[in-house]
Amino acid sequence: MIKIIDLSSKYESLYASCLHGQNSANESLCNAKLQWYHRMKPKGITVKLALDDRGEAGGMIQYAPSEESFVLGKNLMILQCIWVLNEKKGRGNFQKKGMGKALLKAFEEDARQKNKDGIVVWGLSIPVFMRASWFKKQGYIVADKMGIQTLLWKKLNTEASPPEWMRQKKGPFINQNNVTVTCFKNGWCTEINRALSRAKEVVSEYEKDVKCEVVDTSEADVMRIWGISDALFIGSKEIPTGPAPEKKKIRKEINKAIKELHKKKENK
Repeated sequence: MIKIIDLSSKYESLYASCLHGQNSANESLCNAKLQWYHRMKPKGITVKLALDDRGEAGGMIQYAPSEESFVLGKNLMILQCIWVLNEKKGRGNFQKKGMGKALLKAFEEDARQKNKDGIVVWGLSIPVFMRASWFKKQGYIVADKMGIQTLLWKKLNTEASPPEWMRQKKGPFINQNNVTVTCFKNGWCTEINRALSRAKEVVSEYEKDVKCEVVDTSEADVMRIWGISDALFIGSKEIPTGPAPEKKKIRKEINKAIKELHKKKENK
């Protein structure tokens, strides 16, 4: 029997590790995620967990008002993340037990109770995490697309307007004298936080030529100014953050950018 509960202090560390379990390797990321959660909870960020019949947490869902999210829309609720753990080792496999559907149902019911005009989800067109095809099977229809990312929704009010992806308005920091690594960090996703943390660690290895700029987008007005929630740029090139790139990949991209910078200086 699956039980859906609101996040409590008992499960906070597990939530912050995306249900994998906390360890020394990700302790700082977990702490940062929890700080973000407690700061954003008064603004409507909600987390629920799915427990199995043993009381083990195997699924989680996190959602927010559209006004506090990477989606443009009025009086909508946006699902930021839904995740059911599947580990061959560690805490085990909780998939194929109905946890995902139970969490999605709880999200929809909560949105109705809060008198939202619509509920919004996002998914990928490729068969990996957060598949758009799965949400379509649950009755969601496409509202907007951006690359491989699809925005889907359900109306709860006949007068509701469809949501749109927030799109980039300003570019990353560019400096002709060095390679600038720009980290846009909202804080809602541990995996993206891991990518940005690795980038900052790699930048610290360089004594010159490389500079790191961090933009805190946890405040909605800042996020709207840039049109960016979370992103990693090396110069003007955006580096995918899901899954988080390894340090050697980030280092390779920075070294490539340094060579291009030096070539430009030599040609002047």
